[in-house]
Amino acid sequence: MTLRPRPFKQVDVFTDRPFFGNPVAVVLDGTGLSDAQMQQFAQWTNLSETTFVLPPDDPTASYQVRIFTPCAELPFAGHPTLGTAHAVMEAGIAEPVNGKLIQQSAVGLVEVSVTSTGRSFRLPRYASTPAPVAGLLERALGAAPVAPPQILDVGPKWVIVELASANDVRALAPDLALLAEYDRRHQTTGLTVFASEGDGLVVRSFAPADGIAEDPVCGSGNGAVAAYRLLAGHIGDGDAYRASQGREVGRDGVIDIRITGDAVHVGGQCVTCISGQVTL
Repeated sequence: MTLRPRPFKQVDVFTDRPFFGNPVAVVLDGTGLSDAQMQQFAQWTNLSETTFVLPPDDPTASYQVRIFTPCAELPFAGHPTLGTAHAVMEAGIAEPVNGKLIQQSAVGLVEVSVTSTGRSFRLPRYASTPAPVAGLLERALGAAPVAPPQILDVGPKWVIVELASANDVRALAPDLALLAEYDRRHQTTGLTVFASEGDGLVVRSFAPADGIAEDPVCGSGNGAVAAYRLLAGHIGDGDAYRASQGREVGRDGVIDIRITGDAVHVGGQCVTCISGQVTL
């Protein structure tokens, strides 16, 4: 195995202040790396996600990305999508056409909109099924949902739970061992809880089965919450709101949600914290 320097950035997502969002490690040239090498590096960074940029297979795509948690590869994830888009533009690898980048990932083609105030992605898909509640989930939660929990498949499969108040969300201390057991049993990614707070939402996401006790600011989790609310008729075409996430782990992420028709758009700002090279 021949190691060589590869361009690298670490981008903080859903913030305009370094170190207050959700960081993603971006290897800007992943060519020639094996699955095992990618997984090992993602385990080493110990971030919720690490991405590897590759030339696209699809001629309509701007670039290709593979996304890894410390434990497994994901077909899609939100903050890595925005952070990678930010990194490839900053590095001159891809430029938006008519204000859009097209990211090729395992879930398919993902549209990323680019404006002077931030980036947003269109949720590539969503589907809802009832979440098995009795037993493990009830015990793992330790709190009473205000409506039956749902599994939202947005690439990752999030168990979505609405709680009665923002204080309930902020005080939540789920049993992570039971939650990881639940996720492995039902092949779900993790738990995202939310409640109303003023004109927006407060959100928290937990994915211990993937090695992420609590994701600081989760794009796909917020997208899943928006899809849950859209399917329930609580929001609709033309609606927009802002969610807060991460204060419980020392961050202060801001996520902007916008609905057009039946499409869910998840956006925010990004800031580069580290630029350099890694040897892989």
